[in-house]
Amino acid sequence: MPVSKAQKRAINKYNKNHYDNINIRVPKGKRENISAHANKYDGSLNKFVNRAISETMERDKEKDNK
Repeated sequence: MPVSKAQKRAINKYNKNHYDNINIRVPKGKRENISAHANKYDGSLNKFVNRAISETMERDKEKDNK
């Protein structure tokens, strides 16, 4: 079912108020590999990137505490 213009505006407003955007660049062709991996394990590229960031930050904190 198509999304109405009003619904698109509501979604965009919600996202603007609740999320920050981060744009990243990867070498040509790497996005497809990352996306395939993400779909296999996390279901979405966004979930995968968020998990990768969180896990890396946690590991870095553990290094700092040693």
